[in-house]
Amino acid sequence: MRFAAILISAGLILGGIFILRSYNKTTENLQKPFVFKVNSTPSPIPFFEMTIPYLKGREYKSKLGELKVYSENSNYTSYLTSYSSDDLKIYGLLTKPTGEMPMGGWPTLIFVHGYIPPTLYQTTEKYVEYVDFLAKNGFVVFKIDLRGHGDSEGDPGGAYYSPDYIIDVLNAYSALEAEDFVGKIGLWGHSMAGNVVVRSLAGKPQIPAVVIWAGAVYSYEDFVKYRLSDNSYRPPELSSQRQKRRQELFSAHGEFNKNNVFWKQVAPTNYLGDIKGAIQIHHAINDDVVNIGYSRDLIKLLDQTSISHELFEYQSGGHNIIGSSFTTAMTRTVEFFKKYLQ
Repeated sequence: MRFAAILISAGLILGGIFILRSYNKTTENLQKPFVFKVNSTPSPIPFFEMTIPYLKGREYKSKLGELKVYSENSNYTSYLTSYSSDDLKIYGLLTKPTGEMPMGGWPTLIFVHGYIPPTLYQTTEKYVEYVDFLAKNGFVVFKIDLRGHGDSEGDPGGAYYSPDYIIDVLNAYSALEAEDFVGKIGLWGHSMAGNVVVRSLAGKPQIPAVVIWAGAVYSYEDFVKYRLSDNSYRPPELSSQRQKRRQELFSAHGEFNKNNVFWKQVAPTNYLGDIKGAIQIHHAINDDVVNIGYSRDLIKLLDQTSISHELFEYQSGGHNIIGSSFTTAMTRTVEFFKKYLQ
């Protein structure tokens, strides 16, 4: 009888230790940022290609085409060139600094444009001052024309409900990696490209540095909260193929729901725990296109991680962060990239 009592007491003690350890482990997990992972093996799930596991698991293999001189000045030479992405020919404007190349190659930026009506987009227009500022400061800058823009082949599938633009960015990354003049590579994105570069970063977590200006849509929950107010957006320009695809997406998975397993795999904020690179964000308070709440909410999520990050807010400058704010923001951008890419 006494022996049985001893066994019962020992069991209670061991059980208590197990429960305490389980509780401590649970509270530790609650303190860590949520990371949702699934097997990256392709599956019959409709639109699986939109998910971060798919983007991380697929192969990116591309090369730059011929560099054709477009313009020259004392600081850099601009070239028109191309690369392949999903068997499509994607064009872009590439700048190379003059002078002696650093050992290991020039620090390099993939410059991802924001929303511009595809029928109005031209390679050598828009963002001229942005590219010039970066190029003068010793960076190779590859401003890519996302598919369906300018002379780039393919349909402009959009940023938020398609993987197309992320695939274009990561194929550009692959093409640059093969070049001797290219060193470490970072990403710069504006507006809708905030979503594109963060999803690209989630798809390739080892990218060393990303800068976002007035970016939108990261958790997708923020899209529901803030929406967008872009007067340049022209829904009639959506191709019938794109409209059909979006309808099929919503039929398969519904519109965004943060508790839906599929949408959890699409939102890059559920994969912050894998990211190795640093993130810098710039946003004007008076931005009337993309609510500054997008950037503030992303920073709150980044605060829960070990990712190096910072947000700079500007009283003026609007959606494109122009005027006196432009010089300040661009100077900070250059300093950030030099820190992480050199």
